[in-house]
Amino acid sequence: MSAAAPLPPLAPFHITGAEVLHPAGPGAAPLGVSGERIVEGAPGRAVDLTGWCVLPGIVDPHGDGFERHLAPRRGALKDIDSGLFAAEAELAANGITTATLAQFWSWEGGMRSPEFACTMLEALDRVQPQVATDLRAQLRLEVGLVEDYARVLQIIRRHGVRYLVFNDHLPHAALDKGKRPPRLTGQALKSGRSPEAHLALMQTLHEARAQWPEALAPLIAALDAEGVALGSHDDATVEDRQTWAARGVPISEFPETREAALAAKGPVVMGAPNVVRGGSHAGKISASDLVAEGLVSALASDYHYPAPRQAALALAPRLGLAAAWALVSSGPAALLGLTDRGTLAPGLRADLTVIDRETGRVGATLAAGRITYLAGAAPAFLA
Repeated sequence: MSAAAPLPPLAPFHITGAEVLHPAGPGAAPLGVSGERIVEGAPGRAVDLTGWCVLPGIVDPHGDGFERHLAPRRGALKDIDSGLFAAEAELAANGITTATLAQFWSWEGGMRSPEFACTMLEALDRVQPQVATDLRAQLRLEVGLVEDYARVLQIIRRHGVRYLVFNDHLPHAALDKGKRPPRLTGQALKSGRSPEAHLALMQTLHEARAQWPEALAPLIAALDAEGVALGSHDDATVEDRQTWAARGVPISEFPETREAALAAKGPVVMGAPNVVRGGSHAGKISASDLVAEGLVSALASDYHYPAPRQAALALAPRLGLAAAWALVSSGPAALLGLTDRGTLAPGLRADLTVIDRETGRVGATLAAGRITYLAGAAPAFLA
C-alpha cells in the first residue's frame, strides 16, 4: 500500500480583516496565497479573519517533545510512525510549520542510542511525505563516540539530515576524581547495562578525550562540505565557544552563561521555555536577559511545543511584535539555511500561524498553503 499524501493546498485566497505581520511590519493589508506560495494582490476568495492576527509560521530549530509521543511510557516503542503522526498534530496545534526533531546519538542508550536514532530516522522518512508540516531531523552527537563518526556521516547522507550539534554529557568532574557519578543506576537501567558496565564505558570515553580533536577535524570538514549546519550544545565558558568556533562549528545552542553567549560570533539558540518560565529550570542564564541584550538569534521549543508562541507573545510588549516573532520565524529559518520561509513575503512558502489577538491561542496553521490545524478560525476558512 502506498503512503498517503497530505491534503493539497487550498484554492487561491486572500486574507482580509486581520492584523498581518508583513515584512514591513504589522498592518491590515490583505495577504494573498496561491498554491504553496504567498503572492502579490488578492487572488481567489476572501477569507475574513477580523479579530485574528496572521503571523509567519513558527520554525522550531530544536525540540525533543516528540519523544513523549514515541514513548508515552518507558518501553512503549512499538509504533514509531504513529508517535510521529501524533507529534506532528501537536506541532501544528501550536503554530509550528517547520520542526527540527532533536535526536540523540549517544552512549547513554535507550532512546538516545545509535540504534534508536536509526529507527527514528527511518520512521521519519516514511512519515514526512504523508504530512504537511516540514519535519526535519537534528542529530545530537556525543563527541566521545569517535568510533561512530564514519557511521554518523553515512547516516546523515542516507537520511538527508541537515543539522548536527555536538554534545558532551560525560560527567568529567566526577570521573576525574574517580567518583561514582550521580544517578548512575537509573541511567544504566535506561541504557540496558549494569551500573558497573555503564560506569566502565563512561570511564573509557572520558580517558580518550585527547583523541577527540584529531577525529573531529575530518568529520566537521565532511559535514560542512555536505551543507550540514553545525552547532555545539551547552557552551559553559568563553573557551568552550571559542574552541568550537575554531573547529568550524558556528552555532551556539543553549549557552549556559552570558560570557559564552557574548563570545559567540555565530547564531545563538535559546530555549523558549526559559523565557516563558522567567528563567532556566536548571539555574543557568536567563534567555530573556540574553534576548534583551540582542544576543539571541532564535528561540527553540526545547521540550515544550507551545513555548515558542508563548515566548514570542510574552516578549512582544517589550521588543515589538515583529522583533519578538522573528525569534521564532525568520531567525531560526536563517540559522537553518531555509531561505524560502520565515516571513510573509511574496514568493515564499505560505506558512501561516493564525492567533487570537486577545488570548494568543492558535486558530489555524497552514504549512505550504495546506491546513494542518483548524480551530477557532475555522468558520472563515470553511465559509
